[in-house]
Amino acid sequence: MARQERRAKRAARREKQRRENVGRAAKMHAARLEWEPTDEAAARTKPTSVLPIFNVGCSGWFYWHWRGGFYPDDLPTAKWFAHYRKSFRTVELNAPFYAWPTPATVRGWGRQVERSTFLYTVKASELITHVKRFSGTKTLVRDFGHIADLLGAHMGCFLFQLPPSFHYTPARLRRILAQLDPMRRNVVEFRHRSWWNEQVFHAFRANGTIFCSCSGPGLPDELVQTTDEIYLRFHGIKQLYRHDYSSDELTAWTDRIRKSGARRVWAYFNNDRDGNAIKNARLLLRQLRDTT
Repeated sequence: MARQERRAKRAARREKQRRENVGRAAKMHAARLEWEPTDEAAARTKPTSVLPIFNVGCSGWFYWHWRGGFYPDDLPTAKWFAHYRKSFRTVELNAPFYAWPTPATVRGWGRQVERSTFLYTVKASELITHVKRFSGTKTLVRDFGHIADLLGAHMGCFLFQLPPSFHYTPARLRRILAQLDPMRRNVVEFRHRSWWNEQVFHAFRANGTIFCSCSGPGLPDELVQTTDEIYLRFHGIKQLYRHDYSSDELTAWTDRIRKSGARRVWAYFNNDRDGNAIKNARLLLRQLRDTT
């Protein structure tokens, strides 16, 4: 019964978030219209600051089960992010996928790293990718993109993740690329293996969109490059979120990255159980730096 109650509470919380996302998106839309200068193109260009070659970190940083491991037992949660920043210069924010952030929240992200070169990659709201599935979302995508305007030099990539049930069709491919704002650094992650095909890769290259390479159960274990930047997500090989990547497993990815000749690398570990993401991200970063 306790497990059923937890599931019911979680389902109710998720449904509440979905309802609130519509209102939050409307507020971001109003904020974007108020903020945008007359020359919209100038307002929405990709950051021109010099970015690091290797951007490696974790998918999220606030996990209770990291307390007593990565985070000291006596460290207040208010200081967890500062502790995370001692190890990494970037993080992939998953929370915006569930709850569309307010402009005030985004400004808060900027303030907490304003004197550093720290970069945020932001996972796009499920309102775009899972509820509407890129159908009639062009305005929503631009509104969500206002996050980059607010973060400025601290903005990394926008990650758009599609659900496993979303399989490839030419019409869906055209629909996705037509909705994206080309002035942003866009990454699209698929979870159905049908998207690993040359038609998709060719279209992504022509559009300047980054195809997300994945290490995950049932997905092709290969590095796909569609721009001069590559993006990787490590979910776990046989089981999501729990796998502890060995040195040899990460070396295989390091070799692929080196051979790709990519100008910039974005890599995030989503295997948060037992703190595996922390040590695996550290190891991959060491391996990449050793190859230069």
